[in-house]
Amino acid sequence: MRAVVRQNAAAMIISASYRTDVPAYYRDWFLNRLAAGYAEVRNPYSGKIARISLLPDAVSGFVFWTRNPAPFTGGFEAVAARGTPFIIQMTITGYPRALEPGVLDTNSAIAAFLDLAKTWGPRAAVWRYDPVLISDITNTDWHLQNFAKLAAALEGATDEVVLSHTHIYRKTSRNLDKAAEAAKFSWQNPTDEAKRILLAKLADIAGTHDMTPSLCAQADLLSDSLAPARCIDAKRLSDVSGAPIRSRQRGQRPDCLCAEARDIGRYDTCAQGCAYCYANQSRAAAARNVQDHDPQGERL
Repeated sequence: MRAVVRQNAAAMIISASYRTDVPAYYRDWFLNRLAAGYAEVRNPYSGKIARISLLPDAVSGFVFWTRNPAPFTGGFEAVAARGTPFIIQMTITGYPRALEPGVLDTNSAIAAFLDLAKTWGPRAAVWRYDPVLISDITNTDWHLQNFAKLAAALEGATDEVVLSHTHIYRKTSRNLDKAAEAAKFSWQNPTDEAKRILLAKLADIAGTHDMTPSLCAQADLLSDSLAPARCIDAKRLSDVSGAPIRSRQRGQRPDCLCAEARDIGRYDTCAQGCAYCYANQSRAAAARNVQDHDPQGERL
């Protein structure tokens, strides 16, 4: 008999999910779990299973993370119908297909973001230009031009853009090397000073388009132009809700200023194949998990 630890004694923010793209792949599962009133999550390190309540009085807000909200038809509406506030962290980078083979094309992603903002309001939609990867197909000048075009297209649809530079974990390095060999490019991990200079320039561009630039969990790369990000943001959720949402700060990693939350996703379950992704061991493994997924299951 498996041991299940019940969590959410008090109302909690639910993250769906920084481990995978729930809106892009798992609409039916999410709606089924919402109807059931709970989801189970296996801790990726200890293997323990936790049962997270999704009942209305146990959830103070949702934070969705996505690159493609289009398949999530009815998902945001179901949350709104409960009276639960939510925000959507949507990544749009416009990188070459060698780096992002399976994401929504840039023009479609912009259109989807604009639709989110029109439907749910600009406080509910946050743009992520994240992560900034330096390569010979995405060099510094390329980023400055690309970011300026995207910021101009999204002006008025959001009041914040979240930046970060690529975290080079072991699996990130391995997957980038594999992509670089296949597509004949090279990638670099610049000095902190070079990263800081580029991020500051991107932040200045964001300011000209009425966006507050923030930096996700990289305090050593902050500058006068950049404030630390709060991606799981109780204040933003309060603004969307029109009522205060109280939550203590409890980030997931050093320098993270996110509010305390419970994530209901699972690593290795997003098949978009971004070469720099920290959440997948490989695209092949993720694709198998997407194919084998049971939308009636208690957990991803």
